[in-house]
Amino acid sequence: MYAFQYERPANLADALKAVASGGQALAGGQTLIAALKQRLQQPEKLVDLGQVADLKGICMEGNHVVIGAMTRHQDVANNADVRKHIPALAALADGIGDRQVRAMGTLGGSVANNDPAACYPSAVLALGATIHTNRRKIAADDFFQGLYATALEPGELIQSIAFPTPKRAAYAKFKQAASRFALVGVFVADTGSGVRVAVTGAGNGVFRHAGLEAALSKNFSAQAVDAVTVDASNLNSDIHASAEYRAHLIKVQTQRAVAQALG
Repeated sequence: MYAFQYERPANLADALKAVASGGQALAGGQTLIAALKQRLQQPEKLVDLGQVADLKGICMEGNHVVIGAMTRHQDVANNADVRKHIPALAALADGIGDRQVRAMGTLGGSVANNDPAACYPSAVLALGATIHTNRRKIAADDFFQGLYATALEPGELIQSIAFPTPKRAAYAKFKQAASRFALVGVFVADTGSGVRVAVTGAGNGVFRHAGLEAALSKNFSAQAVDAVTVDASNLNSDIHASAEYRAHLIKVQTQRAVAQALG
């Protein structure tokens, strides 16, 4: 580690002021603390958001489940509204990392970091959620921009994310055994006006698959996935899995997610 200024604001106004002045926001710290230890990031000022109550909590607003950015994974998994209206999101949160990670990691931190193998971005994208920041509202389709890249601008902070309630949805993840990140994860959401399919872990960031969406919008069944071709040319290939294997897993996990959604 190295010397830096540490601030722990007690309210949102002070947090925004500290971030606007160049401070690096610290949410759950599951990624940032490791990066600091390895000196991959060296901010001069660290702004701990842990005491900002306005960034925590879950509530219903119409047909949307609204989750504060600093809400912990385990709180999402255990919340009655999430379990009732979007049980797939609760199940996703309950499957992130291990118990210690779920106790500390936050929704906003995960989405802002946009790790290419993180689970939450697939839910945000598949459900067509809206990211609320201190400056604007950003549609999920406009938010994720590739490897660790998002539409967030300097000084912009996620305050909450609004998830519309789907007709049915499910998430299926093939875990990388050591990290428990998604080797391939697929979130399928039937919105009532069409099916959205978001894939994580397979490329340089979360993405939607148009072929799977078209097939499932016509016939929401596991069998409909069989006829879809998944192109491996732009997928990851590494020591854990080849691009071709990931393409195969996308179809398998999609079928599993559809089966779960159908009950």
